[in-house]
Amino acid sequence: MLIMNEKIKASEVELTGLNGEALGIVPRAEALELAKRLKADLVCASLLSSPPPCKLVARGQAKQERQQEKKQDRAEAQSLKTKEIRLTPHIEDHDYETKLRQAEKLLQSGRSVQLVVRLTNAKEGQRAKELLEAMLKDLQGAGTKKTAVQTSGKQAAVLVLPR
Repeated sequence: MLIMNEKIKASEVELTGLNGEALGIVPRAEALELAKRLKADLVCASLLSSPPPCKLVARGQAKQERQQEKKQDRAEAQSLKTKEIRLTPHIEDHDYETKLRQAEKLLQSGRSVQLVVRLTNAKEGQRAKELLEAMLKDLQGAGTKKTAVQTSGKQAAVLVLPR
């Protein structure tokens, strides 16, 4: 959370100037007055110490930096997600090619892919395993398998990580 200007309640603050120079411990009112005069924001870095360290930042820049950090955090969280691609044991060739292109695209963008084949009966298990092995072979250039093909009950799955 960003604590700025009048929201800072401490009576004294340890102030840092616009260029990073230490201005020492000053009363809050004086720091706010200086911020107003320099057309800057007074931003509190931490409330854990006494007096709290505060710095002068160009007006609006602190909020902008905060928004960029949030955006970057969301992007990093997104890239860590695993995308699931579902297949059927009796997939037709053109559908297989489409799923293969999808998986390649995801792997090349740095995301991991979970290939899942839904099974309707026990007899499809071997066919599903063969399908996943063929898919892994076709994806060798874009990714490597993290787990072996796992068949359990109603599905067969394998996790593929990007290279």
